Amino acid sequence: MTLDRPDNERRALVTGATAGIGAAFARRLAADGWHLVLVARDAARLAATAAELTGRHGREVETIPADLSTDDGCATVERRLTEGSPIELLVNNAGISLNTPFLRSSAEDEARLLRLNVHAVMRLTLAALRPMTERRHGAVINVSSVAGFGVVMPGSTYSASKAWVTNFSESVGQSARPLGVRVMALCPGYTRTEFHDRAGINMSKTPEWMWLRADDVVAEALRDLRKGKLVSVPAWKYKLAVAGLRHAPRRLLEAVSRDTRGRIGRDDG
Repeated sequence: MTLDRPDNERRALVTGATAGIGAAFARRLAADGWHLVLVARDAARLAATAAELTGRHGREVETIPADLSTDDGCATVERRLTEGSPIELLVNNAGISLNTPFLRSSAEDEARLLRLNVHAVMRLTLAALRPMTERRHGAVINVSSVAGFGVVMPGSTYSASKAWVTNFSESVGQSARPLGVRVMALCPGYTRTEFHDRAGINMSKTPEWMWLRADDVVAEALRDLRKGKLVSVPAWKYKLAVAGLRHAPRRLLEAVSRDTRGRIGRDDG
């Protein structure tokens, strides 16, 4: 897939598109000449984001208000992936974490995390790949996390959901590549977004040097997609962290892992 080819009809669909990494993807793709389909729960915020991007870059921006933790929300976006103007790039960015350890969590909250972080990613990837493989052209970026490479937050099920996303993307990417389609897991570390605040996670003790900028994460992700990578880990410090998580003794990881979740609220929007 050549992301840089001149084509005024290239169209990308981005979920979780009004904040953080999703918003950074929308900004970068619009600036690069892509038309957009943006998905998020907040219709008003979607409309404002679309108006800003259209005004700044002159690209067509469709909006789909949808809650991807529900079957109806997934079905709405699946229809757009298979009908209408072809989608050449899908960015599955929407996701949540919880600020409650599993032993004090509820089945309802944990099921919602799995529906959004795992089930929606599976459904939308499958819906996108069918027309992409028929055209033998297209790409999917599934936003995962460095956390998926190890148990870095005791009691959190977020890392387990992201381990699935990374493994799934790498596996499907291998099978889709001979058909001209790329699937890549994007695994950033701590990134300056609204994500932690919305989940009620207190990150005040996280050192400044560990934070990434969303725009930098997106730039490196698109470079790695062009290179045909199956897994993208932005920034050298997190590449080293992943190597450590993969190869360090389990006892050492257990000794240094910590639960960074706070108790500042529970809006997992």
